[in-house]
Order: sequence, then structure tokens, then C-alpha cells
Amino acid sequence: MRMDFLTLFPEMFHGVLNTSILKQAQDKKAVEYQVTDFRSYSENKHQKVDDYPYGGGAGMVLTPQPLFDAVEDASAASHAKPRVILLCPQGRRFTQETAEELAEEKHLIFICGHYEGYDERIREQLVTDEISIGDFVLTGGELGSMVIADSVTRLLPEVLGNKDSAVTDSFSTGYLEHPHYTRPADFRGMKVPDVLLSGHHKRIEEWRRKEALKRTYERRPDLLDIERLHAEEKKWLDEIKNSRDS
Repeated sequence: MRMDFLTLFPEMFHGVLNTSILKQAQDKKAVEYQVTDFRSYSENKHQKVDDYPYGGGAGMVLTPQPLFDAVEDASAASHAKPRVILLCPQGRRFTQETAEELAEEKHLIFICGHYEGYDERIREQLVTDEISIGDFVLTGGELGSMVIADSVTRLLPEVLGNKDSAVTDSFSTGYLEHPHYTRPADFRGMKVPDVLLSGHHKRIEEWRRKEALKRTYERRPDLLDIERLHAEEKKWLDEIKNSRDS
């Protein structure tokens, strides 16, 4: 996969893209990152990329020319048709499902804006996806694009050391992830559940599924689709509810 980041602040990406899993992914040739300062595409003699909005109003608006040229150049660098992602609080909410969808692509281009907003022609003609990482406003799109890049990169083949790690993550299964424990088995009187020390793989797997269901019910009940639960899961959910009421 290739990921292009079009930004006015390329220095923001250096530490993130060259650390931990994102760096390992580059080393393994699973992904290539390209960070471009789209100010360099400005045809304005002062390299301005923003202007006052027609009709008046507060703030400045990004002009179309630099971003059109930058996206066209980035698109030409790959044989695959890119998904062009505009980081925007008006976009659809980013989820694990969206990450899994984007991980199937060969080329992603992130437009990281600043100021009051974008000229509407950028949205209408350049962008394939408008994405928000949450119902809040950031100074620019850089942090959001890095969040998405991290989430997508770890799903690419061979990036994580254990191929099952991403499959069992929270949200990938539809539930929040079950609790984890490691050595020592008894820490200051706080003990690891016996089932995890039993070596009985079927019972361990059942415990993990139950705990994932319980954690989801307690913390994110909005994720539960009761109608799609298996009969066994509905029985577990009833037990969870009864234990909380008693």
C-alpha cells in the first residue's frame, strides 16, 4: 500500500511514521508513506494556499488550486486508483469497519486541512471519502490522518508479528476485547482466573467470549445487536444481566 499525506506541516509526521509498527511496516515493504507540503504547489507568488471566503465570515478557506495539483501528482505516482480522504468533522465516523475497508486498498491520499475549511470544489471534485475520527474539532487534519494510518497499517498482511492479533481486537469481532493477564499468576493477592491456567483451550475460549460479551454490555451496550446473538450468547447475556441485578 501507498499512503500520501498532503499537509502544511510535514514535520508533524516524522516521529509517528518512523516509530514502532508504522516503521516496521515500511521496513517490511508492506507500506510506503509519502508526506508532501502542498504549499509547494501554490501558484501564488507568496505561496499562499488560503483566502477569505466569498460572502464574508470568520476564518480563511483553503483554495482549490494547490490541492488539485497535489492530488493529481500523488495519483499519478501509483497505478492504482486512490481513495482520496478528506479529514473533516462533517465526515462519516471512523470505525474499525472503515479501517478494514481501507486496508483492502492499494493507495490512500489524505488531505489534511487547516483554517476555517475547504473550498467546496475540493469536496465535490477531488474527494472520495470524508472521514471524522470523532465528534470534536482539531486544529487540522494531521492527527486524524495519523490515527487512520496507524489503524489501517496494522491490518496489512505480515505487519503484526501474530496474524491473529488484529482479528481479535476490540471492534473487529463486534465486541470489546476480553481481559488479558500475564505473569505472575498471583500479584499482591490479585489472582489470574483459574480457567486461564487450566490449559483447557475450549474452556478458555468460552471464557474469553463470555468476558468480551460482558465487557461490551457493561461499557458499550450500543454495540450489541441482540437479534444477531447466537442462542448461547443470549443465554450468557441473560446470566450477565441477572448477576448485575442480584
